[in-house]
Amino acid sequence: MNLVLLLFIFLALCFIIRMPVSLSMLSASIFYFVMSGRNMEQVFTVMSGNMYSNYTMLAAPLFIFMANVMNEGEVTDKLFKFCNGLFGRLRGGTAQVNVAASLIFSGMTGSAIADASGIGLMEIEQMKKEGYDPEFSCALTAASATVGPIFPPSIPMVIYAMLSGASIGKLFMGGMIPGVILSILLMIYVAILSAKRKYPRGELMVAREFLRVTVSAFPALFTVVLLLGGIYLGVVTPTEAGALASAYAILISIFIYHNLGWVKLWRIIKKSAANTATLALLAGTSMLFSYIISLEQVPRAVASIVMGLTENKYLFLLVVNVVFLLLGCVLDVSTIQLVFVPMVLPLVKAFGIDLVHFGVVICLNMMIGLSTPPFGMLLFIVAGLGKTKIKGVIREIIPMILVMIALLLLITYIPEIVMWLPNRVM
Repeated sequence: MNLVLLLFIFLALCFIIRMPVSLSMLSASIFYFVMSGRNMEQVFTVMSGNMYSNYTMLAAPLFIFMANVMNEGEVTDKLFKFCNGLFGRLRGGTAQVNVAASLIFSGMTGSAIADASGIGLMEIEQMKKEGYDPEFSCALTAASATVGPIFPPSIPMVIYAMLSGASIGKLFMGGMIPGVILSILLMIYVAILSAKRKYPRGELMVAREFLRVTVSAFPALFTVVLLLGGIYLGVVTPTEAGALASAYAILISIFIYHNLGWVKLWRIIKKSAANTATLALLAGTSMLFSYIISLEQVPRAVASIVMGLTENKYLFLLVVNVVFLLLGCVLDVSTIQLVFVPMVLPLVKAFGIDLVHFGVVICLNMMIGLSTPPFGMLLFIVAGLGKTKIKGVIREIIPMILVMIALLLLITYIPEIVMWLPNRVM
């Protein structure tokens, strides 16, 4: 156990000096093997063998590639105009479009970062042009982007499935209702704030124009139908659906929207390869670190301590939520998911909590962390896109974070919100 303590101290020091998460876990793991005198060949065996034999992990790079095609192929522009036709006429219409576009775009990318970086700039610029406060525009873009990994497909859910063995299909379906509820809650908040601050109404789109915009957006919207329909009808696995949707995104970008050439496609391939390499290194090092944690029986020790304190699973869920929310204030999502989630999974099983339910709860918890000061990555992304001081963005996003926490508590203690669809359909 002294060696385990040294392992975590070494890992903490790596985080303090701002070493990347994957390199931190790799360095700490090598430190453990050196100090314990174990065979260093295990480092490569665990990292390569476990990861490349994991079929689940193949889905993640395919979703990354699809998101990059959607961004570079300017498909997002079609979606934004479609949402503007639906909600633009409302008070604070463009802000409502911001939320609705994120919900639709989330069904294609599975990434909050892709949402904020892709469609986010367009949303922020349009809101600023119409007279919205820049800080509010950035804050809403960050908050709405959190829908991305909750509504399927979801890259964090793919990684959670890899760590826990839970069904990806059920996780995707379990995130649908919470994703829609979060969008509705944010839209209600926008409506209240827009009335208070007298934000402008959007332009009323005439029927003919809306029909034209809808027809133009239909091929892009069909991506969601193809992706999710293929999975839940049992035609394709989530991994195969990612490949199918990626191919479809390329085809519509080239032959329908005519804005994807060889130069852009090569740039997308290089960007996706870089993103995938980062994810692969994270996954490999997390497996190695989890192997060490299991080897030293840390989960069993943690389980004994927690079970000694309480046998109430509802209190356990509250403690986990509070701890993970606090971790989200100072650590990034990958650290929380890859280091801390494997430690609590044995407890989740011991308390008889459904792995799918817990997966959606923890995913929403981590997405709240992306928008939570002081180190929420989305805060820095949107502040950079909007050329706005992060202090103002933090002030505006606090009420939205409270809305997200309210939903987190709701799905934590009413599991049927998450499990109703998976139980009925699958």
